[in-house]
Amino acid sequence: MARQNINIGSSANDGTGDPLRTAFDKINDNFVELYGTDDDSKTLANNLDVNGHNIISTRSNEDIRILPAGTGGVIASAVRIAGTTISSDDSSTININEGLVVDGTLNVSGATTLSTSLALATGATVTGIDNGALGSSATLLATQGAIKTYVDSQVTAQDLDLAGDSGTGAVDLDSQSLTIAGGTGLTSVAGSQTVTLNIDSTVATLTGSQTLTNKVLTNPTINAATMTGAVAINGITLNDNTIIANASNADLELDGSGTGAVKVLANATVGGTLTTADITTTGTHTITGQLDVEGVRIKDNTVTTLASNANLELSANGTGVVDVKKAMTTIGQTITGNVVVDGQFDVDNISINGNGIIATNSNGGININPNGTGSVTIGGSNVSVPSTLTTSTLYAETQILLGDGAKIIAANTNADIHLETLGTGSVILDQVSITDNAITTHVSNADLKIGTDGTGAIDITTETIKRTGNLSFDVSGYVVIDAGAGDIYLKDDGTNFAILSNSAGNLEIKSGNTTALSMTGANVAAQGDLTVAGAFIGSRQTISGAGAINLTTLFTELTTTGADAYSLANGTVGQVKIITMGVDGGNATITPTTFANGTSITMDAVHDSVTLIYGANGWVVLASQNVTINA
Repeated sequence: MARQNINIGSSANDGTGDPLRTAFDKINDNFVELYGTDDDSKTLANNLDVNGHNIISTRSNEDIRILPAGTGGVIASAVRIAGTTISSDDSSTININEGLVVDGTLNVSGATTLSTSLALATGATVTGIDNGALGSSATLLATQGAIKTYVDSQVTAQDLDLAGDSGTGAVDLDSQSLTIAGGTGLTSVAGSQTVTLNIDSTVATLTGSQTLTNKVLTNPTINAATMTGAVAINGITLNDNTIIANASNADLELDGSGTGAVKVLANATVGGTLTTADITTTGTHTITGQLDVEGVRIKDNTVTTLASNANLELSANGTGVVDVKKAMTTIGQTITGNVVVDGQFDVDNISINGNGIIATNSNGGININPNGTGSVTIGGSNVSVPSTLTTSTLYAETQILLGDGAKIIAANTNADIHLETLGTGSVILDQVSITDNAITTHVSNADLKIGTDGTGAIDITTETIKRTGNLSFDVSGYVVIDAGAGDIYLKDDGTNFAILSNSAGNLEIKSGNTTALSMTGANVAAQGDLTVAGAFIGSRQTISGAGAINLTTLFTELTTTGADAYSLANGTVGQVKIITMGVDGGNATITPTTFANGTSITMDAVHDSVTLIYGANGWVVLASQNVTINA
């Protein structure tokens, strides 16, 4: 009987599976098929019977096979074979890979080949062994000593034939060494066969054309030999045109004998770093690439120091001088001591000749800049500026006379001009009078304009701008307040009542020092209670067909085009979402990711609606109109 499967249906309690009686009837039939009848005889799949301690084949003349998987074997503590033999179905060799102990008589009826030693108990008889050259005796004493005695008495040196196997020409000694005593002669070998000798404590003299492969020679004397392949000699290896040190990271040394020198012939190339002792050379040396000598590097046309921030010194010996034959261009020179220049002295764009300091570049200026609060003092009774005088601070002990059309102009674009007086003096500039700390106009009812050239700014150095009375700003464009600290304070007679703060690029409004509104982009979060005196209007999302209900609008209106499915992602705790059906083209099923009241919401008519709020347990229904909450 074939195995019967029990139908368990498609899902729990869906009514499509087998009835209980039918299911348990199949179970009983399967157990009877497995175990057989109720007596001691058990049948396994109609092929084997288990009766007591016996496994019996139920089919006549059928073998019982125990077949492990893969390379697994059959393991038993003891095996007894009753009344039969061990044989192979496919006539292949039966291998016994462990030691074999025969306590009784071992009868071998066929020809037997022994590849290793055979250990037999004393008195054991082995029949059928092909003795070959050992004689006609069919029985040998099984001990090693007995076999040795037999060979010593029966085999002479003349009988020992080391003939090679047919076709190979080589004598197989099973990887054993052949030792030839000193003075033993070795006759020539016919043909082109190679004789390999392992000579112990014997001096070998090889004449003619010989081949040594993979041999170790200790202190050999080799005359006029040709060697092919890599040759290892003490600590070096000769291979092709390369000499290599054998030890890891070992130096390769070339040393002439006595006063002899190591000569490197023409066209020599050093591939890596060359480390030498003192070298005295003559002739011209051409170095291509970089040359490092102690702390100095020479590369291309540049001489630099190797150590960081180290000075490069050029020094002549004794009273010699460093003679620069060509024009020298330098950067950032520091000179200690007196420098005497006989003739014209040119420094960058300045030329000093006689008693004149002249700018040599076209339209170039001359700058004299003291350090810190130091001043530039020009001696003489009169200082003449024929054209334009440019200065940041100008002090005059008497008066400054400006010619017709003369101007005071800031030398740099967007730079400020500062005019100061001492004591109670005033600065009068055209229509503007500066007296004490007041700037007023000289023209009645004229506006006072304060401005800078270009992008210059009016820099107020005090923290407070004070005004008695009202202050009005009347601008035709924008009013920009740029507070570097990020906060703009609104105060009433010194009492703070509001702060406008920068919160990661967004506006935060504080009432007093307490945050009231936080804004993130277009989103506004009220930190306290929010009272709306007028209507509360939220933005709307419209969806036609299936899709995702967004979290960025208060209200979503659905237009169904069939049985449409809608998703609603998790919101923010406290978020309210209103969903209605605007056009009924079929049922709308709304499935929130997390829904505290069930699994989904179904709308089947226009004006069906649901109001949700997102809490700790997901979306919760606040109110609903004609909708179905699905469990």
